Amino acid sequence: MKVTNYLLGYKNLYIVQDSEMFNFSLDSVLLPNFVSITKNVKNILDIGCGNAPIPIILSTKCDAKITGIEIQPDVYNLAKESLEINSLSDRINLINGDIMDEYKKFPVGSFDLITCNPPFFKYKEDSNINLSDYKTIARHEVKLNLEKLMQVAKYLLNNNGSIGIVHRPERIVDIFEEMRRNNIEPKKIQFIYPHENSEANILLVEGKKNGKPGIKILNPIISHKKNGDYTDEIKVFFENN
Repeated sequence: MKVTNYLLGYKNLYIVQDSEMFNFSLDSVLLPNFVSITKNVKNILDIGCGNAPIPIILSTKCDAKITGIEIQPDVYNLAKESLEINSLSDRINLINGDIMDEYKKFPVGSFDLITCNPPFFKYKEDSNINLSDYKTIARHEVKLNLEKLMQVAKYLLNNNGSIGIVHRPERIVDIFEEMRRNNIEPKKIQFIYPHENSEANILLVEGKKNGKPGIKILNPIISHKKNGDYTDEIKVFFENN
């Protein structure tokens, strides 16, 4: 069922969702608040934009030209509706297609910043999943994996351009390996913990194309209080909205 909700924590922004599809989560709020956005960031690409939460939030943080690409037509249509209801269709360009088919249509070095909330789980041929399922494509590496993502980033990022992703902590070695294999140097990471005394369940990573070695580890964030409410560390992302 399709519904229109306030974008998580943003009282003046809306998001169009469908309960049968993979809806956005806290990950999509954390990433645009984590990536480095400087005055030199003029062109941003969000890969696998879903119903467009990350492009919409990024539009509140900069005046850059933003492009979102989404492979699933039905989800792409939700993104279009989300932009229209927020009067952002002129600021954010959407593409319905597979990034692996689309990326070489851009000139090399077209973007200053790439964001991506990629599928978290490795796909195995014997996995018991429905390859046409919305949630399967969003969660499992059936269409896009880390190797392909970093190859695309190497091509599309300009020199010293950055890619920021939100992933799972257990994939940190895979992420670093694929970044460095594609001349992207990990520069910043942050771990998110669901509760005190729990293991981290979210990892934020930013890498720079042709960047110098040296990584910054940001203070960890605990996302929820014991009663389930967001902590002040999370609520700060929603201030002034």
